[in-house]
Amino acid sequence: MDASVVASVESDSGPDTTAPSDLALQLLGPVVVRRGGVAQPLPASRKVRALLGYLALATAPVPRTRLCELLWDVPNDPRGELRWCLSKLRGLVETSAERRLQRDGDNVFLALPGVPVDARSLLRACKVGLTGLDEPALRALLPTRNADLLEGSEVDSPAFNVWLVAQRRRLRECQVSVLAELAKRAAEPGLFEYLERWRELAPHDPQVHELLLSALAQRGRVREAEEHLEAACRSFEGQGFDPQGLREIWRGLREQVRAEPISLSSVPAPAAVSDELTPRRAKIAVMPFIEHAAPGSELGDALAHDVITGLAQLRSLFVIAHATMFALHQRGVTPDQAAKLLQIDYLVSGSLRKREARLNVQVELVEAASARILWTEGFELATSDASQLPAAIGHRIVAAIASEVDTREQGRALLKPPELLDAWQAHQRGVWHMYRFSRSDNQHARHFFERAIHLDPTFARAHAGLSFTHFQDGFQGWAERKPAIERAYEAAMHGLSMDDRDPAARVALGRSLWLQERPERALDELQRAVELSPSFALAHYMLSFVQAQSGSAQDAVGAADLSHRLSPYDPMLFAILGSRALALVRLGRYSEAADCAVQAAARPNAHIHIRALAVYSLALAGSLAEARTQAAVLHRDRPGYAISDFLATFRLDDTTAAAFSAAAAQLPGA
Repeated sequence: MDASVVASVESDSGPDTTAPSDLALQLLGPVVVRRGGVAQPLPASRKVRALLGYLALATAPVPRTRLCELLWDVPNDPRGELRWCLSKLRGLVETSAERRLQRDGDNVFLALPGVPVDARSLLRACKVGLTGLDEPALRALLPTRNADLLEGSEVDSPAFNVWLVAQRRRLRECQVSVLAELAKRAAEPGLFEYLERWRELAPHDPQVHELLLSALAQRGRVREAEEHLEAACRSFEGQGFDPQGLREIWRGLREQVRAEPISLSSVPAPAAVSDELTPRRAKIAVMPFIEHAAPGSELGDALAHDVITGLAQLRSLFVIAHATMFALHQRGVTPDQAAKLLQIDYLVSGSLRKREARLNVQVELVEAASARILWTEGFELATSDASQLPAAIGHRIVAAIASEVDTREQGRALLKPPELLDAWQAHQRGVWHMYRFSRSDNQHARHFFERAIHLDPTFARAHAGLSFTHFQDGFQGWAERKPAIERAYEAAMHGLSMDDRDPAARVALGRSLWLQERPERALDELQRAVELSPSFALAHYMLSFVQAQSGSAQDAVGAADLSHRLSPYDPMLFAILGSRALALVRLGRYSEAADCAVQAAARPNAHIHIRALAVYSLALAGSLAEARTQAAVLHRDRPGYAISDFLATFRLDDTTAAAFSAAAAQLPGA
């Protein structure tokens, strides 16, 4: 990057009037420190280079404690190591005439007036605006090739890697902005150079593909344009983006240039999806956990292996194999590099740290494209229980990750036009509606599940979702019961025939068997679902649901508690609490049952039978005033609801049914 151009954008308010220094810092790509244009030898320590990059981009003095937390993910105090790194950094950037590494109390900062810093110059130029710069000035802002910040200076610190991923994303976006501005002004041969670099940085930006297709068409390079379109469409589909817009752009361009007729038979049809991408599933990878607790114990490796296995057992995500992730880790590949290399949607990483007699595990889930942390949580257990670590928290981690990914994927699906949804997205849209638990939403959910099955008949999870909508029709009385029960069973069997190891398919079958009044068979299928995927909270809930009515009430309480621990923010939480309340009634623990049922009824998507359960449980507990209040709200929403509706919905033994009937008798009109 040219030093004079850099100086003109060093300040947000205008050119930097500070006398230029013979020092220059290159942070885009491998770190380079130059004096008088000559590259200086760098310390071998990656932490020194990382520290240089962080301080060079810092907008204010940085506390030493922050630097320690950022670069040393270790239990002991790393201030001695920080002092060593700062001394090496001082020797790199200072001379007897330049005191650049300065202190302000316990804070540290790099004074860099007059010093060209490529990454900082790029950020500031984009902030001030690019339109006022001529082409040479714009070109000087770019590295000689597309480059990431601090290449080869990654360190084993989750905190630093989070910062680095975010900064790299910002700087990529800035490079794209500069390339886009250059492409607007360029003629041949520079135009295609700028467009290719832009496409490399943002492969799924429709604008760059439109400009490339337009440039090729205008020059009569129709065959190249067609080949580019085919490759771009495949890439878009592979990442879950719909390429129809690109096809429409190309058709319009062909007409504009009045080129000779071109066969588009080689371009995939709008609904076509290759076998290996059908259905497209969210792609996730788990990095080996960084271990500071007991090096050599392999606890981190064991936990990461269990999380990978647990996610794979869910059968809903595309999970990168354990061997691949561990091989990348051994080669020194960072999480950010792994995400780029594997083209994944989500990345899981974590660390283990010993604190006195406790073992702390920190886990985070990052959306690869945005570097946004979607979920992070810490877990603790006694060091004496360390050997039980994977079993103790592995299932909870898996359930939490799956829940967060589903929430994110549902949000994405909601933002797409329904006609452009692929099978995976249609399924996610259906799940969103399914958990609203209203008659109209149930119909919408069924529509999207049927669309997913139409797009991919082998999609077992979509068949399971369809089965649930028919189950709801029968359970809630939204349709004629007998046909709804038959359709629920039929859809569940279709799902199982597509993938008999999908726990959701087993749950769908168990649920429909319960509706057919075959509780023993239902329990067998639900137990099988739990065995297939111990992390699948829905399986534990449905096991609790059936046991609460026709099995062991004590086991039902345990299964409900486990489901709640696995997924504390589950959209089915009202049902989990409701099953627990039913089991507690059977155990004669009426006060506990009432507390649980009231919590269930307070959930925003709780259906009418759960709210009735709260009314009758309160009456059983002797809280008649509160029961009447709850009953008034219930009857406002469902006039005429009676104990007969409640008893017809559930499969209760005679003793429990009699208890609920006696409770209802204390509430006139209930």
